Amino acid sequence: MKRSALAGLFMTAAMLASPAFAAGDKDLCQINLDKINNGKALLATDSSGKSGEIDTAVAQAKAAHAAGDDKKCIEITSKTLQDLQNSEKGGE
Repeated sequence: MKRSALAGLFMTAAMLASPAFAAGDKDLCQINLDKINNGKALLATDSSGKSGEIDTAVAQAKAAHAAGDDKKCIEITSKTLQDLQNSEKGGE
């Protein structure tokens, strides 16, 4: 009895947790775009030209997203997020 109750509890916990990790590519693309938009606010006073590069990358990512190529969108946005993090740390 204890084993079946424990197994049932484990299965319930696993099923409840799975939607948190089941975000699709489309969701991840949009999440990354939102993070980039938030990060761009930090670069408002940046004079290194990063803002223009980020705008270009966002436009490319949105075009890929609109074309249904969510993997390409994620690739572009992930690289852009990494660039943003590096610029916040003072890197290139």
